[in-house]
Amino acid sequence: MKIFPSLFKKQQPKKKKLLCFDGGGVRAIAGIVFLNKLEAYSGKKVFDIFDVFVGTSAGAFNAACFASNEMLASEVKKYWSQEYINKIMKTSYFWDPASLIQARPRYDSKGKLEVLDEIFKDTTLGASKKPIISLCYDIEQRHHVVHNSFSTPNITIKDALAASSAAPMYFPTHKTQNNQWMIDGSIVTNNPSLISYSLASKHYKDEEISILSIGTGINSSSIDGKTSSKWGGVGWLRNDIMGMMLDSEIDNDIAHNILGDSYLRINSSYGKINKFLDDDSEENIERIHLMGMEWWDMFGEKTIEFIEH
Repeated sequence: MKIFPSLFKKQQPKKKKLLCFDGGGVRAIAGIVFLNKLEAYSGKKVFDIFDVFVGTSAGAFNAACFASNEMLASEVKKYWSQEYINKIMKTSYFWDPASLIQARPRYDSKGKLEVLDEIFKDTTLGASKKPIISLCYDIEQRHHVVHNSFSTPNITIKDALAASSAAPMYFPTHKTQNNQWMIDGSIVTNNPSLISYSLASKHYKDEEISILSIGTGINSSSIDGKTSSKWGGVGWLRNDIMGMMLDSEIDNDIAHNILGDSYLRINSSYGKINKFLDDDSEENIERIHLMGMEWWDMFGEKTIEFIEH
Protein backbone atom coordinates (compact mmCIF):
# COMPACT_ATOMS: atom_id res chain seq x y z
CA MET A 1 0.00 0.00 0.00
CA LYS A 2 1.38 3.39 -0.97
CA ILE A 3 1.34 5.92 1.84
CA PHE A 4 1.12 9.67 1.25
CA PRO A 5 2.81 11.35 4.23
CA SER A 6 1.19 14.70 3.44
CA LEU A 7 -2.18 13.24 4.34
CA PHE A 8 -1.00 12.70 7.89
CA LYS A 9 0.58 16.11 8.43
CA LYS A 10 -1.19 18.30 10.91
CA GLN A 11 -3.00 20.99 9.00
CA GLN A 12 -1.81 24.45 9.96
CA PRO A 13 -4.61 26.71 11.20
CA LYS A 14 -5.54 29.67 9.08
CA LYS A 15 -4.67 33.06 10.50
CA LYS A 16 -6.26 36.49 10.42
CA LYS A 17 -4.25 39.59 11.20
CA LEU A 18 -6.02 42.55 12.78
CA LEU A 19 -4.65 46.09 12.83
CA CYS A 20 -6.09 48.09 15.74
CA PHE A 21 -5.81 51.84 16.30
CA ASP A 22 -6.40 53.69 19.57
CA GLY A 23 -8.16 57.04 19.70
CA GLY A 24 -6.16 60.14 20.57
CA GLY A 25 -6.96 63.06 18.27
CA VAL A 26 -3.96 64.44 16.43
CA ARG A 27 -1.67 62.02 18.26
CA ALA A 28 -3.06 59.34 15.90
CA ILE A 29 -0.61 60.77 13.35
CA ALA A 30 2.21 58.89 15.11
CA GLY A 31 0.73 55.54 14.08
CA ILE A 32 0.62 56.60 10.44
CA VAL A 33 4.27 57.69 10.58
CA PHE A 34 5.11 54.26 12.01
CA LEU A 35 3.14 52.42 9.32
CA ASN A 36 4.78 54.49 6.60
CA LYS A 37 8.12 53.08 7.79
CA LEU A 38 6.61 49.59 7.89
CA GLU A 39 5.56 49.83 4.23
CA ALA A 40 8.99 51.12 3.25
CA TYR A 41 10.91 48.36 5.06
CA SER A 42 8.59 45.44 4.32
CA GLY A 43 7.90 46.35 0.69
CA LYS A 44 4.23 45.59 1.35
CA LYS A 45 1.13 47.76 1.62
CA VAL A 46 -0.57 47.91 5.00
CA PHE A 47 -3.75 46.91 3.16
CA ASP A 48 -2.13 43.68 1.97
CA ILE A 49 -0.56 42.78 5.31
CA PHE A 50 -3.73 42.88 7.43
CA ASP A 51 -7.14 41.25 7.05
CA VAL A 52 -9.30 43.36 9.38
CA PHE A 53 -8.95 47.04 10.35
CA VAL A 54 -10.14 48.30 13.72
CA GLY A 55 -10.24 51.66 15.46
CA THR A 56 -11.95 54.00 17.83
CA SER A 57 -12.30 57.76 17.38
CA ALA A 58 -9.37 59.14 15.30
CA GLY A 59 -8.10 55.56 15.09
CA ALA A 60 -11.31 54.48 13.37
CA PHE A 61 -10.62 57.06 10.68
CA ASN A 62 -7.15 55.64 10.08
CA ALA A 63 -8.53 52.10 9.97
CA ALA A 64 -11.18 53.00 7.40
CA CYS A 65 -8.72 54.79 5.10
CA PHE A 66 -6.69 51.59 4.82
CA ALA A 67 -9.59 49.11 4.69
CA SER A 68 -12.01 50.89 2.39
CA ASN A 69 -9.82 53.00 0.13
CA GLU A 70 -6.69 50.81 0.13
CA MET A 71 -4.56 53.86 0.87
CA LEU A 72 -0.84 53.85 1.42
CA ALA A 73 0.24 55.26 4.79
CA SER A 74 1.59 58.33 2.98
CA GLU A 75 -1.88 58.91 1.49
CA VAL A 76 -3.58 58.61 4.88
CA LYS A 77 -1.06 61.10 6.24
CA LYS A 78 -2.28 63.66 3.70
CA TYR A 79 -5.59 63.78 5.53
CA TRP A 80 -3.71 64.73 8.71
CA SER A 81 -2.17 67.77 7.03
CA GLN A 82 -2.81 71.24 8.44
CA GLU A 83 -5.26 71.89 5.63
CA TYR A 84 -7.50 69.00 6.62
CA ILE A 85 -7.07 69.47 10.37
CA ASN A 86 -8.28 73.05 9.94
CA LYS A 87 -11.34 71.80 8.03
CA ILE A 88 -12.18 69.22 10.70
CA MET A 89 -11.54 71.43 13.72
CA LYS A 90 -13.61 74.35 12.56
CA THR A 91 -16.10 76.02 14.84
CA SER A 92 -18.79 78.65 14.68
CA TYR A 93 -18.74 78.95 18.47
CA PHE A 94 -16.68 81.28 20.63
CA TRP A 95 -14.67 79.57 23.31
CA ASP A 96 -11.72 80.48 25.47
CA PRO A 97 -8.94 77.87 25.05
CA ALA A 98 -7.66 78.72 28.55
CA SER A 99 -10.99 77.92 30.15
CA LEU A 100 -12.05 74.45 31.31
CA ILE A 101 -15.67 75.54 31.44
CA GLN A 102 -17.37 75.33 28.03
CA ALA A 103 -21.01 76.01 27.34
CA ARG A 104 -20.84 74.27 23.95
CA PRO A 105 -18.54 71.84 22.08
CA ARG A 106 -15.31 73.38 20.82
CA TYR A 107 -16.09 72.43 17.21
CA ASP A 108 -19.17 71.84 15.14
CA SER A 109 -19.40 68.70 13.00
CA LYS A 110 -19.80 70.34 9.60
CA GLY A 111 -16.16 70.30 8.56
CA LYS A 112 -15.57 66.79 9.83
CA LEU A 113 -18.59 65.46 7.92
CA GLU A 114 -17.46 67.22 4.74
CA VAL A 115 -14.03 65.57 4.95
CA LEU A 116 -15.57 62.15 5.62
CA ASP A 117 -17.91 62.62 2.67
CA GLU A 118 -15.00 63.63 0.42
CA ILE A 119 -13.10 60.44 1.26
CA PHE A 120 -15.79 57.79 1.71
CA LYS A 121 -18.91 59.16 -0.04
CA ASP A 122 -21.82 56.80 0.76
CA THR A 123 -19.74 53.61 0.91
CA THR A 124 -21.12 51.21 3.49
CA LEU A 125 -19.16 49.10 5.94
CA GLY A 126 -20.26 46.01 4.02
CA ALA A 127 -18.84 47.44 0.78
CA SER A 128 -15.41 48.11 2.26
CA LYS A 129 -12.60 46.27 0.46
CA LYS A 130 -11.63 44.70 3.79
CA PRO A 131 -13.64 44.49 7.03
CA ILE A 132 -13.81 47.49 9.36
CA ILE A 133 -14.67 47.52 13.07
CA SER A 134 -15.33 50.79 14.90
CA LEU A 135 -16.59 51.59 18.37
CA CYS A 136 -18.99 54.22 19.72
CA TYR A 137 -21.37 54.71 22.65
CA ASP A 138 -25.17 55.14 22.55
CA ILE A 139 -25.94 57.75 25.23
CA GLU A 140 -29.71 57.09 25.27
CA GLN A 141 -29.37 53.32 25.65
CA ARG A 142 -26.22 53.72 27.79
CA HIS A 143 -24.50 50.94 25.92
CA HIS A 144 -21.52 50.54 23.61
CA VAL A 145 -22.13 49.95 19.89
CA VAL A 146 -19.72 48.14 17.59
CA HIS A 147 -20.26 49.13 13.96
CA ASN A 148 -18.63 46.61 11.65
CA SER A 149 -18.65 45.03 8.21
CA PHE A 150 -20.02 41.73 9.57
CA SER A 151 -23.17 42.58 11.52
CA THR A 152 -23.96 46.20 10.53
CA PRO A 153 -22.98 46.19 6.82
CA ASN A 154 -25.55 48.81 5.80
CA ILE A 155 -24.17 51.55 8.03
CA THR A 156 -22.16 54.03 5.98
CA ILE A 157 -18.50 54.41 6.83
CA LYS A 158 -19.06 58.14 7.15
CA ASP A 159 -21.79 57.59 9.75
CA ALA A 160 -19.76 55.06 11.73
CA LEU A 161 -16.70 57.33 11.85
CA ALA A 162 -18.69 60.43 12.77
CA ALA A 163 -20.21 58.48 15.67
CA SER A 164 -16.90 57.01 16.82
CA SER A 165 -15.15 60.40 16.83
CA ALA A 166 -17.86 62.50 18.55
CA ALA A 167 -15.57 63.24 21.50
CA PRO A 168 -17.45 64.97 24.33
CA MET A 169 -16.47 68.63 24.77
CA TYR A 170 -14.73 68.60 21.37
CA PHE A 171 -17.59 67.61 19.00
CA PRO A 172 -21.39 67.43 19.35
CA THR A 173 -23.15 64.13 19.94
CA HIS A 174 -23.73 62.48 16.54
CA LYS A 175 -27.18 61.35 15.39
CA THR A 176 -26.74 58.29 13.15
CA GLN A 177 -28.81 57.20 10.17
CA ASN A 178 -30.60 54.84 12.60
CA ASN A 179 -31.57 57.77 14.84
CA GLN A 180 -29.19 56.79 17.62
CA TRP A 181 -27.28 59.45 19.52
CA MET A 182 -23.62 58.47 19.72
CA ILE A 183 -20.43 59.71 21.32
CA ASP A 184 -16.77 58.75 21.03
CA GLY A 185 -15.99 55.04 21.43
CA SER A 186 -13.05 55.88 23.67
CA ILE A 187 -15.59 56.33 26.46
CA VAL A 188 -15.83 52.51 26.44
CA THR A 189 -12.16 51.77 25.78
CA ASN A 190 -9.48 53.66 23.94
CA ASN A 191 -7.79 50.40 22.92
CA PRO A 192 -10.33 48.34 20.91
CA SER A 193 -8.15 45.21 20.72
CA LEU A 194 -10.21 43.06 23.10
CA ILE A 195 -13.54 44.05 21.55
CA SER A 196 -12.23 43.34 18.07
CA TYR A 197 -10.75 40.02 19.18
CA SER A 198 -14.10 38.96 20.60
CA LEU A 199 -15.94 39.88 17.40
CA ALA A 200 -13.34 38.44 15.02
CA SER A 201 -13.18 35.17 16.98
CA LYS A 202 -16.92 34.68 16.49
CA HIS A 203 -16.73 35.48 12.78
CA TYR A 204 -13.53 33.55 12.00
CA LYS A 205 -14.28 30.50 14.15
CA ASP A 206 -11.67 28.17 12.67
CA GLU A 207 -8.87 30.69 12.31
CA GLU A 208 -6.23 32.07 14.64
CA ILE A 209 -6.34 35.77 15.42
CA SER A 210 -3.29 38.01 15.78
CA ILE A 211 -3.40 41.73 16.57
CA LEU A 212 -1.01 44.59 15.96
CA SER A 213 -2.25 47.32 18.31
CA ILE A 214 -1.09 50.92 17.80
CA GLY A 215 -1.53 53.44 20.60
CA THR A 216 -1.35 57.23 20.68
CA GLY A 217 1.05 57.70 23.57
CA ILE A 218 0.76 57.43 27.34
CA ASN A 219 0.73 60.31 29.82
CA SER A 220 3.33 59.18 32.33
CA SER A 221 3.66 62.50 34.17
CA SER A 222 3.70 62.01 37.93
CA ILE A 223 0.98 63.60 40.05
CA ASP A 224 1.60 64.66 43.64
CA GLY A 225 -0.74 62.57 45.77
CA LYS A 226 -0.92 64.96 48.73
CA THR A 227 -1.73 67.92 46.46
CA SER A 228 -4.43 65.93 44.66
CA SER A 229 -6.29 65.33 47.94
CA LYS A 230 -7.40 68.97 47.87
CA TRP A 231 -8.70 69.05 44.29
CA GLY A 232 -12.28 69.52 43.27
CA GLY A 233 -13.67 69.21 39.75
CA VAL A 234 -11.54 71.94 38.16
CA GLY A 235 -8.36 70.68 39.81
CA TRP A 236 -8.88 67.17 38.47
CA LEU A 237 -9.76 68.48 35.01
CA ARG A 238 -6.57 70.54 34.95
CA ASN A 239 -4.57 67.46 35.89
CA ASP A 240 -5.89 65.11 33.22
CA ILE A 241 -8.58 63.14 35.03
CA MET A 242 -10.09 62.42 31.59
CA GLY A 243 -6.79 60.94 30.44
CA MET A 244 -6.70 58.71 33.52
CA MET A 245 -10.26 57.52 32.91
CA LEU A 246 -9.45 56.76 29.26
CA ASP A 247 -6.22 54.93 30.09
CA SER A 248 -6.52 51.58 28.33
CA GLU A 249 -3.32 49.89 29.40
CA ILE A 250 -5.36 47.36 31.39
CA ASP A 251 -6.82 46.24 28.03
CA ASN A 252 -3.27 45.93 26.78
CA ASP A 253 -2.30 43.71 29.73
CA ILE A 254 -5.34 41.46 29.30
CA ALA A 255 -4.78 41.18 25.53
CA HIS A 256 -1.18 40.10 26.19
CA ASN A 257 -2.39 37.47 28.66
CA ILE A 258 -4.98 36.07 26.23
CA LEU A 259 -3.08 36.25 22.94
CA GLY A 260 0.55 35.97 24.03
CA ASP A 261 2.86 36.21 21.02
CA SER A 262 -0.14 36.83 18.76
CA TYR A 263 -0.45 40.35 20.18
CA LEU A 264 2.00 43.21 19.71
CA ARG A 265 1.48 46.67 21.16
CA ILE A 266 3.11 49.80 19.71
CA ASN A 267 3.06 52.60 22.28
CA SER A 268 5.19 54.68 24.65
CA SER A 269 5.10 57.71 26.92
CA TYR A 270 4.32 60.80 24.89
CA GLY A 271 6.63 63.03 26.91
CA LYS A 272 6.30 66.70 25.96
CA ILE A 273 3.44 66.15 23.51
CA ASN A 274 0.33 68.06 24.59
CA LYS A 275 -2.27 65.88 26.34
CA PHE A 276 -5.11 67.75 24.63
CA LEU A 277 -6.40 66.01 21.52
CA ASP A 278 -6.58 69.08 19.29
CA ASP A 279 -3.20 70.79 19.65
CA ASP A 280 -2.25 71.19 16.00
CA SER A 281 0.55 73.67 16.59
CA GLU A 282 3.62 73.14 14.42
CA GLU A 283 5.71 72.27 17.48
CA ASN A 284 3.25 69.68 18.80
CA ILE A 285 2.73 68.01 15.41
CA GLU A 286 6.50 67.76 14.98
CA ARG A 287 6.78 66.03 18.36
CA ILE A 288 4.05 63.59 17.33
CA HIS A 289 5.96 62.79 14.13
CA LEU A 290 9.11 62.18 16.15
CA MET A 291 7.22 59.81 18.44
CA GLY A 292 6.14 57.77 15.40
CA MET A 293 9.76 57.62 14.20
CA GLU A 294 10.94 56.58 17.67
CA TRP A 295 8.35 53.80 17.66
CA TRP A 296 9.94 52.41 14.51
CA ASP A 297 13.33 52.36 16.22
CA MET A 298 11.77 50.64 19.24
CA PHE A 299 9.35 48.23 17.57
CA GLY A 300 10.20 48.06 13.87
CA GLU A 301 12.15 44.80 13.96
CA LYS A 302 9.57 43.14 16.23
CA THR A 303 6.80 44.25 13.89
CA ILE A 304 8.48 42.81 10.80
CA GLU A 305 8.92 39.51 12.65
CA PHE A 306 5.31 39.67 13.85
CA ILE A 307 3.76 40.07 10.41
CA GLU A 308 6.02 37.40 8.89
CA HIS A 309 5.34 34.89 11.68
